[in-house]
Amino acid sequence: MSALRDDELLIEREFDAPLALVFRLWESRDHMLRWWGPEGFTALELDWELTPGRPWRGAMVSKDYGVLGFGGVVREVERHRRIVFTFQWDEGSGRDLDTLVTVTLSERDGRTLQIFHQAPFSDTAVRDSHVGGWSSLFDRQQRYAENLAFAEREGARA
Repeated sequence: MSALRDDELLIEREFDAPLALVFRLWESRDHMLRWWGPEGFTALELDWELTPGRPWRGAMVSKDYGVLGFGGVVREVERHRRIVFTFQWDEGSGRDLDTLVTVTLSERDGRTLQIFHQAPFSDTAVRDSHVGGWSSLFDRQQRYAENLAFAEREGARA
């Protein structure tokens, strides 16, 4: 992959879970509600459906930051491979640009590599302010995915 520009964010995460399961966690609103948001946040709502052209929106809350709303439009979906959507914070959040998010998934030996790319950001400080939030969200997603994968390997339905 080529070098990132200053207005791009890239986060790679490897899951001890099959690709079909990790994709299902993006595909299912009910699953997403259980891991969406950084540590310390609770997802309040999520109107999410992987249909290209469909608007989506959500809100999350923490006692430290209050209620934060966000949304966008699902742009592309390649089942088990790629999801592209816009992301923007609600007005009054202090965030100034709509961004494009691309989530790419691949599998090797029963493990899933998830690559998250988001751009553009107005400057490096705004970009860097997203690193912790997304990384924490993906920590939650990883724990959730790996726990479900374990349950499925043990014969439980997840």
